[in-house]
Amino acid sequence: MGYGTRLSVDAVREIDFGDVSGSYASVGTPMGDHVRILSFNNRMDQELYISLDGTTNHYRIASNSFKLFDFSANKIRDDGLFLPIGTQIYVKEVSASVTSGSFWVEVMYGEGGK
Repeated sequence: MGYGTRLSVDAVREIDFGDVSGSYASVGTPMGDHVRILSFNNRMDQELYISLDGTTNHYRIASNSFKLFDFSANKIRDDGLFLPIGTQIYVKEVSASVTSGSFWVEVMYGEGGK
């Protein structure tokens, strides 16, 4: 099996403010491939916790901000660092109730190769 030679982009995973509370809510579907680049975008009016397992606060993201992770910067090999297949993204309120906006996840992975 060879490394991915083309960039492939998944559909945006999104959740609106009305679906976010003090308990973790899933954002879209689990990852269908090994994620190389991941972007969290918070356009809600409050800070959010992000979890990769639905129980642990892994990241905190400020209102009207984003976080970008490039897990395999400048690497195209299959033995690089990736977010695993099946990973589900979850979000919840940090302290104050969310009253507007949305949160979305953008995902890129490599495909092709021999």
